[in-house]
This record gives sequence, structure tokens and C-alpha cells, in this order.
Amino acid sequence: MTIEKRVVRSDLWIDAAFDERLAREPGVALRVFSVQGNPSAAWDALASAHVYHVSAAKDELPKEWFARADLIARCPDLLCVSAGGAGYDTVDVAACTAAGVIVVNQSGGNAVSVAEHTLGFILGVSRRMLEGDRRMRREIGYAREDVMGHEIQGKTVGLVGIGHIGTRVAALARAFGLEVIATDPLLSPEEIARRGARAVSFDELLARSDFVSLHCPRNVTTLNLMNADTFGRMKRGAIFITTARGGIHDEGALVEALRSGHLAGAGIDVWDQEPPPLDHPLLAMDNVFATFHTAGVTHEARRNVAAISAEQIAGVLRGERPPRLINPEAWSAFERRRTQVLARA
Repeated sequence: MTIEKRVVRSDLWIDAAFDERLAREPGVALRVFSVQGNPSAAWDALASAHVYHVSAAKDELPKEWFARADLIARCPDLLCVSAGGAGYDTVDVAACTAAGVIVVNQSGGNAVSVAEHTLGFILGVSRRMLEGDRRMRREIGYAREDVMGHEIQGKTVGLVGIGHIGTRVAALARAFGLEVIATDPLLSPEEIARRGARAVSFDELLARSDFVSLHCPRNVTTLNLMNADTFGRMKRGAIFITTARGGIHDEGALVEALRSGHLAGAGIDVWDQEPPPLDHPLLAMDNVFATFHTAGVTHEARRNVAAISAEQIAGVLRGERPPRLINPEAWSAFERRRTQVLARA
């Protein structure tokens, strides 16, 4: 008898590659619930789920469907929570671990897109491209020198975190003639060098970089990492870039660092509230290149993330250790529970 292995996701947008891959996996059944309008049907689907593939978009997914302790308690057969991106803001990892539920993400799936976006920010802010575009649309009579920017060749970019995305940024930055330095508490200086950067302390990175670019996860050690003090320790005239997560930088402190002229500009893809309110002071600044958490949102990245999500889920359901396991300490409990849960499926 074939055991039915049940995967559940919400009806928030996902590339068709996800459903197509799982449809080819023997014994796997996919259910999709609506995040609006029919909670009883959603709970019915989740209550029997072996895998919950949860959106990583904290401001798009209603909090009722976050993978937190209350949801996990109502899902006795849940074995794995799969976050639909590199981030997992919608998942309580500690609660999952306590319940013997493994958590996986899709780190690296959108690395090319995010890295390209980062270089776009560096170029756009340095060369004042958006400022030039805006002024050309609303006025005439100004001189080209009024929107004159700077070349990036020969400048220094400091990467806070050099994982999948940071490594790709380092390669692109070197192609533009930038010196690349990086800090990453999880990596040795030798490994950072292998990934294309020279290892430095966080303090040195702030002091030496013409561009400080965040590529670290949002967690208790990085929340409010960039604040009034750390912005103040950046080189005068430097540019701040983030495609990481909202909350790692203090938005109010960034506004003040820009208003004072200490920082020359910023490229911001992630926000405390997404999208930010239209009256947000950063949106009124011509030297801020603002995007709506779209660094990793390309056709190619979304398809790649969907495909590797489904592939990883299929492997988990076959009992394989996933390559992007967030809580390895839960693996032994997962293996015991997997045998018990699938025996009664």
C-alpha cells in the first residue's frame, strides 16, 4: 500500500514549478488553502499536513498562518516546515524544534537576482541615476553637472555577511574594479578569502568602506545592527545598501545620517513595514534608491526557489537529510517522528 504524504501550502503566489515538481513525486498529495475567507478548510488541510510550505513574506501572509507554536499544536502529523525563501520570518524555529519539526529554507535560490540588485543599488546611487531620471521628468534648465555622480571603480565595498548572496556580490563587485572586504562571524578568514573578499572586523569594515552592504540574516544578534552609532562610524560620504531584512537597520537613524550629510545615499530594498507608508521620510529623499523587497523577485529566481523548495520537500519525505536544514538539532526527533507519523498515514 502506498503511503500518502501530504504537503500543504497557501494560495499566495508561487511559481508553477513547485506544484509541477511535487506532482511527479510518487505518493505525494498537495493541498492548497485560501488565506482569506475559509479558515475551517485551511485548518482541515493543515491538521493532516506532513509538510507545511509557508510563505516567507511576513507582511503578505496573515499571522494566523505563521508557523508558530499555536499552529504547530494543531498539526500533530507535521514533520517539516519549508519556508518559501531564504528568510524564515514567518517561522518560529524554536517552537518547531521543541515539537520535533525540522525547518528548511531556500538559501541560494535567489542569490543571482539579489546580487544583481545590490550592484544596481551601488551604481544607481553612486551615479545619481534615479535623481537624474526624476529631475528630467519634472524640470528643464538644470546643468548635467547638477546630477554628477561618482565612478565606483577603485572604491571599497564592505559585505556584512558573505553567504550565497554575498559571495555572488563579491564576484560582481570585483568585475567592476571594487575592493571587497567582508565580515562574517560564521566563517574563517580563509573561507572568506575563498569566497572573494578580505576578512576584516566589523569596526574596520564600517570605517573603510565606501559602500556597506548587508547580506546577513535577521536574528537576535543582528536586529538593530545598523543604528545611530554604527551609521556614525561609517566613512563620511559612504553609501548604505541593504537587501537583507527590515529591522537590521534602524530606519530613523538612517534618515538622520542622510539628512546630516554624513552618508551620501542609500539603497533600501527591505523595510520595517512592507511596503513602507507613502509618507515615509526615506521615500522623500532623492539620494535614496527605494524598492519593495524585490531584490530576489525575478522570473528566474522565483522559478528556481519554487523548484528547489519542491525538490527539498520530496527528499525530506523520502527520509533524506535536507541540504538547507535550519535546525539540525531537531533531526533525530524528526527521524523518530517520521517513522511513527507515516506508519499511521
